[in-house]
Amino acid sequence: MRATWKGAVLAESDDTVVVEGNHYFPADSIRREHFRESETHTVCPWKGTASYYDVMVGDDVNRDAAWFYPEPKDAAKEIKGRVAFWRGVRVE
Repeated sequence: MRATWKGAVLAESDDTVVVEGNHYFPADSIRREHFRESETHTVCPWKGTASYYDVMVGDDVNRDAAWFYPEPKDAAKEIKGRVAFWRGVRVE
């Protein structure tokens, strides 16, 4: 699987975990130069508290376009250490 935005490859892996239709990529498969930590956090009742990254390609910023669960609840333990995407990021 490959995640892209604005022509840049953000992550690539043959080891993704699909939860609720989202591919969660291993954290070591993301290209860190395209990510910066966001202050955004949301809560999912069964997965826990999510943290976000802004995705950056050149001067373009896609705010909160990637998320991860630093300490997921037991029901979602398979996504610990993984990152998922939305907001126009293509995963194919």
